[in-house]
Amino acid sequence: MTDAAPTRSGHVVLVGMMGAGKTTTGRRVAEVLGRPFADSDSLIEAATGRTVREIFEADGEQAFRRLESEVLARTMSSPAPTVVAAAGGVVLDPANRRLLGRAGTVVWLRAPVGVLVGRVGRSDHRPAVQADPRGTLQTMEDARTELYREVADVTIDASAPIEEVVAEIVSVVHGREVVS
Repeated sequence: MTDAAPTRSGHVVLVGMMGAGKTTTGRRVAEVLGRPFADSDSLIEAATGRTVREIFEADGEQAFRRLESEVLARTMSSPAPTVVAAAGGVVLDPANRRLLGRAGTVVWLRAPVGVLVGRVGRSDHRPAVQADPRGTLQTMEDARTELYREVADVTIDASAPIEEVVAEIVSVVHGREVVS
């Protein structure tokens, strides 16, 4: 056990690229662990009354990133251990990465760009990838890989069947919480 362990919460935070399955996986992990579930994009939409797409179009990416940081800070400050699906770009902000360092378990759901393209395609919900899904996702992955690696306690192949992904996350969480 490290000196930092007592400051870590019991949250389970899923990070990764859009299309990695953070929301779907997070809901299932929360159900198995008997914990609340929070999706940062949904929380942003509920707080603003606008979709992610509308925020990007009206206010730009920087405004969305500020909202993303606010939601992460609020969620991480909750005393109830929560399973959190963090927005894909949450790792871009150094303050967010420090905050994730105090989370209980950070899981990087990683999938090949080809898998991500198949999942997000030309989704209206994801305006950033509409024009060139493969190129945009590859550029994002290139820029974020080291940041995800920096915050992750564990990396899990998100292209595996969801039952396997959920079981692996639950096993990791149980193992880390027994040791803590």
